[in-house]
Amino acid sequence: MTPPTSAVTTDAARSGMRTRLASGAGVSIAVAVATVAASATAAHADEPYVVKAGDTVSQIALRTGVSVAAIAKASALADASRIQVGQLLTIPTGPRAPIVPSAPPAASTTTHTVVSGDTVSHIAARYSTTVAAIVSANKLDSRAFIRIGQVLTIPTAGATATPTVAQASPSTTAATTTTHTVVSGDTVSHIAARYSTTVAAIVSANKLDSRAFIRIDQVLTIPTAGASTVTLVSNTFAGRTYSDAVVAAANANKAMLLQIGVPTTSQMKATIVTTARSMGVDPALALAIAYQESGFNHTAVSAANAIGTMQVIPSSGEWASQMVGRSLNLLDPQDNVVAGVAILRALVRTSPDLSTAIAGYYQGAASVQRNGMYPDTRRYVANVQTLMSRFR
Repeated sequence: MTPPTSAVTTDAARSGMRTRLASGAGVSIAVAVATVAASATAAHADEPYVVKAGDTVSQIALRTGVSVAAIAKASALADASRIQVGQLLTIPTGPRAPIVPSAPPAASTTTHTVVSGDTVSHIAARYSTTVAAIVSANKLDSRAFIRIGQVLTIPTAGATATPTVAQASPSTTAATTTTHTVVSGDTVSHIAARYSTTVAAIVSANKLDSRAFIRIDQVLTIPTAGASTVTLVSNTFAGRTYSDAVVAAANANKAMLLQIGVPTTSQMKATIVTTARSMGVDPALALAIAYQESGFNHTAVSAANAIGTMQVIPSSGEWASQMVGRSLNLLDPQDNVVAGVAILRALVRTSPDLSTAIAGYYQGAASVQRNGMYPDTRRYVANVQTLMSRFR
């Protein structure tokens, strides 16, 4: 589940989420995906940067806290995926807007009539708002279900606040609990709505797995107060500790995915096959990577904020967005797969062999080139190649 990419990854990011090459949609990823590099210090003059061996724009962006788009614009890059050793880039370092404004503007709204092919995440990206804001404004169910012809209210300002996530200090509201015995047709999201609590709270209280799986006759503990401060994602993974900002974003994204619901395993597999074929990537490779990374579970989010089925981190998602020519929302199942497959396609095209391409998705192409494959990377590659034979 690493943050990686064809050269976007760093050794530090190797912690278990290797492949999540951050395919965020640099520009408008719904929810909290954009907080990976949120704490850069504002300077007052642009800074020159000379490209070194193994550098990519997305790696430089992750390191400096500046978006790929901003670096590409300041450096007049026609193609941000093509830079050369010794090339002089300009890193914009003027004051940057904070990720979460301290005084959000008063919310305003517009309307949108649903047409064939629309999804809430695509509508959110179109209007530069969030899935959470649209779901709340229209009182959509846990699946964020919409229908053709439905008129949606779209919050267009003050809608970028991320869902409530766990805080470092305990909630000041005393939590109380009740119990619920699971019956046929129950889902965690429906139970949460019934008791006016959250999916995150029920998952945490009952130590459910990442699928929020429950069974008939199971007795669940239902937190009924103070339930919004549950931590779903810890701050460590594979021995590496991540910053509070990254983990908070990961928790917000995890909670949102659990709340709105995700496709089934078979649906995700079908999406991967279709997407891989359309983008010229071996479907067996894409399926093997997805299974190794998440088990086709789109609610998977790592401590590094690697998101969804393909486990892509926001900075790599930004790079993938540029490769496909549109903003990708990593919370959206289709966009998440597009991001991962785009990264795989780039790695296969630029690597000397398939093993190196697979290693690049996990460890990062630049790191593989510089250091060779680490022992855990070799195991990862072997696992993926074995899985490929099963998916043919």
